[in-house]
Amino acid sequence: MHTSPIEVKNIKKTLQGREILKGITFEVEQGDIFGFIGPNGAGKTTTIRILLGLYKVDSGNASIMGRDVSDDESRKKVGFVIDGDGLYDNMSAAANLEYYQKIYDKSVDKKKIEQVLELVGLADRAKDKAKTFSKGMRQRLALARALVHDPDILILDEPTSGIDPSVQLDIRKILLDIVQNENKTVFFSSHNMDEVQKICNKIVLLHKGEIKLYGRLDKLRQQMGKNILTVHTSSEITNDILNKFNDIEDIGFYKVNKGNLLFTPSKNVKTSDIINLLVKAGIEVEGVVKEESSLEEMYNNIVREAEEK
Repeated sequence: MHTSPIEVKNIKKTLQGREILKGITFEVEQGDIFGFIGPNGAGKTTTIRILLGLYKVDSGNASIMGRDVSDDESRKKVGFVIDGDGLYDNMSAAANLEYYQKIYDKSVDKKKIEQVLELVGLADRAKDKAKTFSKGMRQRLALARALVHDPDILILDEPTSGIDPSVQLDIRKILLDIVQNENKTVFFSSHNMDEVQKICNKIVLLHKGEIKLYGRLDKLRQQMGKNILTVHTSSEITNDILNKFNDIEDIGFYKVNKGNLLFTPSKNVKTSDIINLLVKAGIEVEGVVKEESSLEEMYNNIVREAEEK
């Protein structure tokens, strides 16, 4: 029987008289880097706390590797970095990791500690105390802490917030490496849309406790794209050709821009149809670019629409 690393089915949660989650459902598959996005107050932190077994659901259910999130065994399958890095300042990097191995009922495995420190680029600082580390280094050590008991799933809440762009890039590379080479699944909550777009293959956009967008990021970007087609050509565009294109309504021809032809075709018109039309008109096609919406544009549009309702 197929079991997804994370399954959330119609979970509802009310806190202090306010309905935080209004029956959300989603699934995180093996090998996903799953982006969990939404404005402040959307219910992201509440969802994460439910997945970590810190909150109980009012109704619905959530599972980790097929086990209910209230099951202690499910918690052993998860490594996490949420608010605060969870590090002990007066302990060395290696000692911090030893301590967390024991918390997870693992015997101290120095080889595993060396391996995760190497992975996050801190092998040469294993004996240094955590208090001597910069914020970026602490965040990398927190990631090592989340990995040291060899979990199946990583749950990360704003893991790159407030650190240098170069360290953000390092952490993105680490996460991609973990998924590709270590058979992990990553649940990644962030306000940084550019970062989510760079590394996540699927997303959920949560707004006021409801899911407004869910699915594969590439398909969502295609579906919600601006549908602007730019055709690069070296041919001279005569008035006769322009008039001919203007007469064909479905292809949405609307502009010549420095030797480029711009179209906004209707959904039933394929890119190949437009290229064939241009070739028949004697126009040399050098390249075609189809614009897709960025995640940030999609996010802003959906949140704006939701706020206006």
